[in-house]
Amino acid sequence: MRKLVYYIAATLDGFIAGPDGADPTGPDGFWPIPDDYVQHLATEYPETLPAPAREALSVTAEGTHFDTVLEGRKSYEIGLDAGITDAYPHLRHLVFSTTLAESPDPAVELVTGDPVAKVRELKQEDGKDIWLIGGGELAGALYGEIDRLIVKLGPLTTGTGIPLFGRTAAFDPRVWNLTGHTVLDSGAAFLTYTRA
Repeated sequence: MRKLVYYIAATLDGFIAGPDGADPTGPDGFWPIPDDYVQHLATEYPETLPAPAREALSVTAEGTHFDTVLEGRKSYEIGLDAGITDAYPHLRHLVFSTTLAESPDPAVELVTGDPVAKVRELKQEDGKDIWLIGGGELAGALYGEIDRLIVKLGPLTTGTGIPLFGRTAAFDPRVWNLTGHTVLDSGAAFLTYTRA
């Protein structure tokens, strides 16, 4: 059965974005992006690079981890604001929203119903694992369905911002087993956890 994997960048103090929810890696972002970080992404997780980055880096690798990406409306709108209607045309792309009336891109599937039911349906399909890109609200709604966490832990703190599982996730302690780790010279750590 396919796994739901929350593959996300987080600060040492557990935030995935600033308080405004803007792209932390964008032109006005605060996230450090050293060369070894980019190289690790391109080599180990090429499918998680958005199309403009793949083109700029001449990345054509299909990737071995994911064939489907899930994101919430607010995360999706970061791309829309940059004029990108489908940042992941190389993946099946689903956007969860209760406010969008229709998808801005014919290749992007809009899901207006229960995210848990949709993820359970996706897990039954054949294919590679399912990448939950965020944001925090969607991750909070899907908290009980997440099988694996891959945290790209950045060597920085922000003090406040959007938490890993949003601001409305229920209190539900879970234990995770560390099943892999890579620490880069620049200080970023890729930590893989599987639900115990």
